[in-house]
Amino acid sequence: MGVRRAVDTSKEKEEDKKKEKSKEKKVERKKSLEGIRGIVRIAEVDIPGEKKIKSALLKVKGIGKSLSKGIALSAGLSPDSMIGSLNDEQLKKLEDVIKDPIKYGIPYHMLNRRFDPFTGAHRHLVSSELKLIVKSDIDFMRKIHSYKGIRHEAGLPVRGQRTRSSFRTGTIVGVVKGKGRPGAPAPAAPKGAPAPVAGKEAPKAGAAKTPEKKEEKTSEKK
Repeated sequence: MGVRRAVDTSKEKEEDKKKEKSKEKKVERKKSLEGIRGIVRIAEVDIPGEKKIKSALLKVKGIGKSLSKGIALSAGLSPDSMIGSLNDEQLKKLEDVIKDPIKYGIPYHMLNRRFDPFTGAHRHLVSSELKLIVKSDIDFMRKIHSYKGIRHEAGLPVRGQRTRSSFRTGTIVGVVKGKGRPGAPAPAAPKGAPAPVAGKEAPKAGAAKTPEKKEEKTSEKK
C-alpha cells in the first residue's frame, strides 16, 4: 500500500508541475501580445496579428512560402516578427512590396505572371486581381477555340490527365455486365437449336420442350 501511495503522489506532483508551466506560458504569451493589433488587413485579407510575417502572408492568395520570406526581407523586416507589432508605415511598405516586388529587388522568376501575353511585362497578381485574370485567360482561350479552351468548355481536364478512371461523371460509374449494359449482344443459341423466326422469341437454353399436338386426319370411306 505504501508503494502505491508514493507512486500516486509522484504522479500528482508531475501533473501540478505541468499545470504551472502551462500557466506561465500563458502569462508570457499575454505579455508578448500587449501592444499588438488583433487583426491586420493586407491585400484585401484580414490576418490575425499573432502570426509571424512569413506565415501571415500565406493567407493572401498568390503568395507562397519563399515569396513571403522575400517580401519581408525586401521591406526591411524580420520574417519571424509578429505582423500585429508593425506600425502603419511598415504595413504600407509591406503592401507596396506585394504590389510591385520587382521594384524592391525580388527576382522575376518568383512572380506568377511572367511575360504577360498582352503587355510582355513581368507582374505579380494577388487576391481578387489574380482571380479576375485567371477567369479572363480561360475566357480568351475559349473564344479562340484553342485545345485548352475546348477542354474547359467540355468540362474535361486540361493538362493531359487520364480520363478512363478519373473525372467520370454521370449516374452509372463502373462496368455494367450482362443484360443491363446498353447495346450488349444477345446470347448465342446452343448447338442443334432451331434458328429464331422473326416475330417469335428464341427458346431459352435448358427449357423443357413442349410436345406438339398432332392433327388428326379423318379419312372418308367411300
